[in-house]
Amino acid sequence: MRSGFSLAMFFLLLSLPFTTAAQFPAIDLEPYVTVPNRITYLTHAGDERLFLVEKEGRVLIVENQQVLDSPFLDISDRVLSSGSEQGLLSIAFDPNYAENGEFYVNYTDQAGDGDTVISRFRVTDDPNVADPVSEEIILTIDQPARNHNGGQIKFGPDGYLYVGTGDGGRGGDPWDNAENLSVLLGKMLRLKVTGEATYAVPADNPYAEIDLYRPELWSYGLRNPWRFSFDRETGDLYIADVGQGSYEEVNFQYADSSGGENYGWNTSEGLHCYSASNCDMTAVTLPVVEYDHSLGCSVTGGYVYRGTAFPSLNGIYFFGDYCSGIIWGMTNADTSRPQVERLLQTTVSIASFGEDVNGELYVLDLSGAVYRLVVR
Repeated sequence: MRSGFSLAMFFLLLSLPFTTAAQFPAIDLEPYVTVPNRITYLTHAGDERLFLVEKEGRVLIVENQQVLDSPFLDISDRVLSSGSEQGLLSIAFDPNYAENGEFYVNYTDQAGDGDTVISRFRVTDDPNVADPVSEEIILTIDQPARNHNGGQIKFGPDGYLYVGTGDGGRGGDPWDNAENLSVLLGKMLRLKVTGEATYAVPADNPYAEIDLYRPELWSYGLRNPWRFSFDRETGDLYIADVGQGSYEEVNFQYADSSGGENYGWNTSEGLHCYSASNCDMTAVTLPVVEYDHSLGCSVTGGYVYRGTAFPSLNGIYFFGDYCSGIIWGMTNADTSRPQVERLLQTTVSIASFGEDVNGELYVLDLSGAVYRLVVR
């Protein structure tokens, strides 16, 4: 199994001559749409529409840079969003959505006092309206605290649904969930959902045949994976994992990985031991980049740009920080010399990045503003 190369320290990386202006064009954020409520995610359904997720439980449609009056989906009656990391957190459209009309959401529920729910819904005969009564619960995960819910779901190039889960919350992983292979928290899950009543476990999941381990697991050792994405050209996986009190990190997984990576939490935080008394990092797949809390406090993962509007951005992975509003770009994550550059200082509380059907990228402010990422 290959693993990404780990840089010594991100703040040192910034001072080394790894990048040039030609490799990283100047970028900016162009206002796109604004809604009055808090937003958590943006994606597409294989067409030109954008689907914008509101934290309180609605999904809106943006068409021709206009927000439609009626929501695509409203499940605010069952979503618990009172905690800062709770709510309707993402949506993923089935690869066969054009034929089966099925999509999936990840939310924290009122009935379970904040438990994670992964559900399937179906669109009605009106392509701009989903049926809220069509909900089929695929998976429920008990959450012992209100934070670290992960919350993203996304179909991979293999057609399986990937689910990022946090470690269960509080601080320091007090329940030792993230590196415990018998629980679903602190993990990346890989599920077969298309054509299933709930889900099936892919036969090639790394722990599918091992007793006492959860067969749904794809990788583990995550604290709170706040946004992951697949490079639509290579299939490589990028996972941004929010740190504890000192370091933020981005992890990288090759497209041909067979899974089973341990990303280290809570043995490690970034490239560093989290606890001096528990510091065996020999089995840890270290991040390809980290930064300390002088540069932010909560990493938000983005996407590798594969659009056509700005050819100079091709192949750059964009990520940012929720607290500082900084946006960085990274290339060569699959080599021993990843290149990273700080590209833009913003005033945005970066809740998420988004990608449209054409590979163009967007940046979401939790307050409700959506920006398009452009070249100056």
